[in-house]
Formats: sequence, C-alpha cells, structure tokens
Amino acid sequence: MGLYQLDVFTTVWDPFFGDGSVKVLNSSISKALPIPDAVLGALGYILDVITGAIGGTMRWKTKPWIVVLFGIAIGPLGMVSVLLIILQPLVVGAWCTLCIVTAIISIVMISPAMDELLASLQYLQRVKQQGHSTWKAFWGNETVIQQVQ
Repeated sequence: MGLYQLDVFTTVWDPFFGDGSVKVLNSSISKALPIPDAVLGALGYILDVITGAIGGTMRWKTKPWIVVLFGIAIGPLGMVSVLLIILQPLVVGAWCTLCIVTAIISIVMISPAMDELLASLQYLQRVKQQGHSTWKAFWGNETVIQQVQ
C-alpha cells in the first residue's frame, strides 16, 4: 500500500471493495502527514518485527528495555489502526481490505505485547522493592537479574 502511495505501483489490489482501497489510499487522511500513512504503517510493522525478534522468552526479565520499546510500538500502532478504520467510511466513504487486515493484525498483537510489558514492569517493581538498581535491571544487568527473586 505504501508503494502505491509512493507511485511505485500504479494499482492496488482489493478483493472486496473494488476501488475502495484507491479511494482510501488517496484520501486526505492518508496525506495528512508529510509521509504517506501506509509508509508510516510499514515502518511501524518493521519496528514491531525488530523489537519482537530481539531477546528470547525471558526478555521480560533480561531485556526490559526492548519489551518497553515493543509495547510502545505495538500499542499506539494498534490504536492508530483502529482510528483509521473508523475514519474510512466516515470521512472517505469507502473501505480498504488490506487496511482492515493490517488493523486486525495490529489489534491481535496488542494483548500479548501488553502481557509481556506488564511482566517487565512487575519485574522492575520487584527489583526496586528489593533495593536493587531499577536502571541497571532495565538495561539487563546480569548481576541484578541473578539477585532478584
């Protein structure tokens, strides 16, 4: 969709709403910022993939900084996706299949990301309660990790 907005592709595929995607991707909403909204969305998804791939299953404890960054990337992206889907019929008067699919993906990712974020924040709270450096724990200091129960 971003490549369509950047005029790399001349058409965009929409199996359900005909020219709905074209209307949405050429709307005033999609052009409200200096960078097309689909390009920003793609960059957001790239950030999601990168921050989701760093660390292992214990990263909530070993790398809280990446979990917080992941939560910041996922939460707002999901909320913006929902807002843009709501605006499609209200402002543009059309629907975009791929936009809806990407919004659904964003929404589905929110719950697991927030669970992991909550685990990291609870861990950092335990670190503080036990008198250790929250700052060092946030950055994954091995000494702190080993000392916290």
